[in-house]
Amino acid sequence: MRFCRYDDDRLGIVRGNLVHDVTPVLDHLPPLKWPVPRGDHFFNHLDALRPRMEELAGTVPGVPVSSVRLLSPVANPGKIVAAPVNYQLHLDESRADTQINFGTQVKTIADYGVFLKAPSSMIGAGDAVVADWADRRIDHEIELALVIGRQGFRIDEADALSHVAGYMIGLDMTIRGTEDRSFRKSLDTFTVFGPHLVTADEIGDPGNLDFEIKVNGQSRQKSNTSLLIWNVQKLIAYASKAYTLYPGDVIMTGTPEGVAPVASGDIMHAWIDRIGEMSVAVTG
Repeated sequence: MRFCRYDDDRLGIVRGNLVHDVTPVLDHLPPLKWPVPRGDHFFNHLDALRPRMEELAGTVPGVPVSSVRLLSPVANPGKIVAAPVNYQLHLDESRADTQINFGTQVKTIADYGVFLKAPSSMIGAGDAVVADWADRRIDHEIELALVIGRQGFRIDEADALSHVAGYMIGLDMTIRGTEDRSFRKSLDTFTVFGPHLVTADEIGDPGNLDFEIKVNGQSRQKSNTSLLIWNVQKLIAYASKAYTLYPGDVIMTGTPEGVAPVASGDIMHAWIDRIGEMSVAVTG
């Protein structure tokens, strides 16, 4: 199943090039009282809602996906966990390029561990990345992103994929500089998710997915998830040693070589095999 959030927080099932409005299914979510439970309310109940979503999608007409404004498939992630330098060639380029490392020693993911991005930095494919720091280099970074569907703490690698609700494209936008990653990667609009979420059963093993990002038609980054230093299973296991992972939490798996600057007026076109593609504008 593929689903999206769009326009004024409508919920849609994506089939081919059409989106079918299944928003009425959300009436079956239990009412919330303060303090709300941890986790994204929708993803806490996705397993129960899914049969209703699929049934309703077969009874309502679709509209072209191109005619709607796509939002992030996740509305309220409790946390966004990200992986630094998780492809060897990106590690190599980061060590070699002073415009990336700013004279600091770039270490491995085993040295850095994971880091957190602010959920307030999150947008969808129908929004624009705001690159308005004229004195700073702002780079694109394409990544496979996954959404947690089942709560877990200290998850075994062998069981890790059973905790995944689905996958989507992630863009981890970055201002280069000497500040901590959690600052430079958490500016408003600097975390793009989309175009929709593909449930884990449609992907199976996420360890062999081709992906690419082009800017204004020029290929910038092109790789395969088989080249991850820490794969999806290890990232989930590692992150869950420190944090309880709740439904709706997002893990971004890291970016390959080819990171490069973007500026106002650019169009980033990102694609991941078996997930989809999205075009995201950059504005100043």
